[in-house]
Amino acid sequence: MAETITIIDDRTGKKVTVQVKDGVFASSALRELDPNLRMYDPAFLSTAACASSITYLDGEAGILRYRGYPIEQLAEKSTFLEVAYLLLKGELPTTQELEAWNFDVTHHTMIHENMRKRFVDGFHYDAHPMGMFISAIAALGTFYDDSKNIFDEDVLNKQILRLVAKVPTIAAMTYRFSSGLPFVLPNNSMSYAQNFLNMMYRIGDDYTVHPALARAMDVLFILHADHEQNCGTTAMRVVGSSHADPYSATAAAAAALSGPLHGGANEAVIHMLTEIGDVKNVSSFVEQVK
Repeated sequence: MAETITIIDDRTGKKVTVQVKDGVFASSALRELDPNLRMYDPAFLSTAACASSITYLDGEAGILRYRGYPIEQLAEKSTFLEVAYLLLKGELPTTQELEAWNFDVTHHTMIHENMRKRFVDGFHYDAHPMGMFISAIAALGTFYDDSKNIFDEDVLNKQILRLVAKVPTIAAMTYRFSSGLPFVLPNNSMSYAQNFLNMMYRIGDDYTVHPALARAMDVLFILHADHEQNCGTTAMRVVGSSHADPYSATAAAAAALSGPLHGGANEAVIHMLTEIGDVKNVSSFVEQVK
């Protein structure tokens, strides 16, 4: 038997019974009581704008699942690209599917030379990396006219592939620019995380990405892959609902991420670690902030 609740309008005595599924009822029931009745929920704390089977998150209980898989299992046994495939397709890839997915991502990491020479190089030397990143993601859409065809699933999947492949390249490029360092081309022989770290920090021919750092970065990517409908996801869905191309929607999500109440918290941690400077200073720093 379906669960229901009954809502009574004390002003008129009118009542309506609505079905409850997974703790949710349709807000359209309120219009049955009064067509002019609206719910005021500015933070979306009690509002679900969509139904999703991608992620389950319970921060208080320390639970994070992607497509039903515990995050602990994925972090221990899977790579980020496997998890990305899981989020996109609904199931972890087979060996053959993973090989094809890795190949496709690896061979779409390059960006158009004009993106660097005529776009990124035009920013001021002290431009914030996130500002450059947002702009570059939005600009990608101008290089792919087919991205406007959002109703063709094959075309849409191609844009998703391009974004997964090129976002690390763009992120590394903006970091190198802000640091006054030359751009490092993607290396197709490296893993996703290795390639990102190599593009970020390579100086000279003798640089080698430490396997432990590459694995740590891969796990970090997995942990940050999806967090339900946070601010960035909401921004992307709102922009995407206008039938904008995927690059514009992704740029909107990145813009939300740049805010101090969203991804800006991660930036604050980096500043804190820089301030601490050395392991020997950790104890004294902790005492200062108590």
